[in-house]
Amino acid sequence: MLKKTQKLVIDSLEWMEDRTGIWAMFGPVLTHLAPKDAKWWYVYGSATLMAFMIQVATGVALMFSYIPSGGQAYDSLKYIADVAPWGHLIRGMHYFGASAMILLIGIHMGQVFFHGSYKFPREMNWVTGIFLLAFTLGLGFTGQTLRWDSNAVWSIVVAAEQAARVPVIGHWLAHFILAGDNVNGATLGRFFTMHVFVLPALAIAGIGLHMVLVMRHGIAEMPNEEHPVIVETYREEYHARLEKTGIPFWLMAWRDSFFSLFVVLAVLAAAIWFEPPPVELPPDPSIIETSPTPDFYLKWYLAVLSLAQSDMEDYIILGAPAFLGILLFAVPFLSNSGHRSPSKRPWSVVALITAYLFVGGFWVAGEKMDWTPKVHPKPITAEFIGATEGPIWHGAQLFQDKGCYNCHQMGHDGGKKGPDLTFVGDRLKKDNLVIRINMGGVNMPGYAGNMEANDLRDLVAFLEDRKRKHSQHPEELHTGQKGID
Repeated sequence: MLKKTQKLVIDSLEWMEDRTGIWAMFGPVLTHLAPKDAKWWYVYGSATLMAFMIQVATGVALMFSYIPSGGQAYDSLKYIADVAPWGHLIRGMHYFGASAMILLIGIHMGQVFFHGSYKFPREMNWVTGIFLLAFTLGLGFTGQTLRWDSNAVWSIVVAAEQAARVPVIGHWLAHFILAGDNVNGATLGRFFTMHVFVLPALAIAGIGLHMVLVMRHGIAEMPNEEHPVIVETYREEYHARLEKTGIPFWLMAWRDSFFSLFVVLAVLAAAIWFEPPPVELPPDPSIIETSPTPDFYLKWYLAVLSLAQSDMEDYIILGAPAFLGILLFAVPFLSNSGHRSPSKRPWSVVALITAYLFVGGFWVAGEKMDWTPKVHPKPITAEFIGATEGPIWHGAQLFQDKGCYNCHQMGHDGGKKGPDLTFVGDRLKKDNLVIRINMGGVNMPGYAGNMEANDLRDLVAFLEDRKRKHSQHPEELHTGQKGID
């Protein structure tokens, strides 16, 4: 009986293989020889693929409830986030999965550059990776716009304004992005099509081509000072080493599987414990209390543009992406032979560290956003003001109502675009405060003629009273607890 069952199973598998050729298609992927030293350094590519699969699965789930209509998209996303069963979790996994994918593709490209794995004969592996990076960033941005809240709408406007600066074709590009002269329902339809159909199709095609190239040229060995890349002899030497020390890929794939499982669990944990970006105010162009910001993976670029001098904006917006793209594409062609070992390529180590520090440093600045007013700071408490009526109390209300609090910090809240005024009374006297309020300063409007004399007097009284010997400690600004000297 057991032999008959075994024969039935074998015959069934042989029939399936004869009709479909599944093993003939995927078998070589599992059995091809890989370098024995290809260990934990090599898990980031497969983990990036897993993150993409998370995006596909959660994206399909979200599409069952999302309505890509200018009049219904916002409400449908609110329904997903607040009402639909598992909607909050799926949306969180989609967001954090996108973040994981972009982080992993950045790490993977850094590892390839660090090990010189872009050299002959794998130049096109690198080039397809650059395209996949561009598609991934495009998916990230178009996904952000599908929230169709005030931040999404104004982000589209910012993108169109930047595109309009391109010489000759700028107006056409802006019109293409907006699907017209202004943001409208067709704009949402265009971004939905790009996010759900066009970019995923390009990404899937790019992933397929990338994997074909990996199979064709083999997985790069760990760098070895004794094995430089010599174009004329590399293929023969590589295959000879593989025949001698290589192992089937499936025997080492447990590392990729383990790390990919870790990525899935990390994305799930992030979706449970952390909040995806909130659905903000509805897309009403009359609502101007919005500071459009990209998701975290592009905040470094926002910081670069925000901190650059105004006369340099066009050069950065138009020149920097073009220069960076050309440089990345040129890497494997500028140096496609020679040593791969980082010890023999110190310039590559310096370049990689510089790139990570550059992006990381500006990302930190982008998170803080000290250059922009804070739209909704927490109200200043009566305990901090030290009064519940009178000129000082009225001055504190003016400090908030006139927008001073949006640009100036008071304790641990308020904007950081202007100087911290928590203890301004220790630095400036009454006359100095009156002059500065009336005349304004760098990036600060003057209020002369726009503020009643009594209001100016009370505002100055509040600021003049902000002294260390009288003020509470900054950390108690919003707690309502009295400071202890």
